[in-house]
Amino acid sequence: MAEELKVRYADKDLNEFKILIEEKIVKAKSHLELLKSSYMNDGNNGTDDTSPTFKAFEEGSETMSKEANTQLAIRQEKFIRDLKNALLRIENKTYGICRVTGKLISKERLKLVPHATLSIEAKNMQS
Repeated sequence: MAEELKVRYADKDLNEFKILIEEKIVKAKSHLELLKSSYMNDGNNGTDDTSPTFKAFEEGSETMSKEANTQLAIRQEKFIRDLKNALLRIENKTYGICRVTGKLISKERLKLVPHATLSIEAKNMQS
């Protein structure tokens, strides 16, 4: 009798990934809050009495860092959304299945990129 192909992760494995993902969500949310508080900060560092040239330079770099923080916050929000979607796939017991090949994504890859939906094989096909 031929060995049946494994088409999904066992509930025990799914539970391990769920814990890992939930921890990552907590960390990601805290990182997002730091980013948001840094770009929502008024940036008044008490430089009112310094030279106008320095003040202009500082405001320029402040704007650039505010834009960079905004971009980082947007990426962080997407990361959190991807992690939450991974939790949904765990609930549906479809977590860890490559959306292109239908094969299981390796545990090593999922531990590094828990929100992955592509196996390395499928990812390489895209390149």
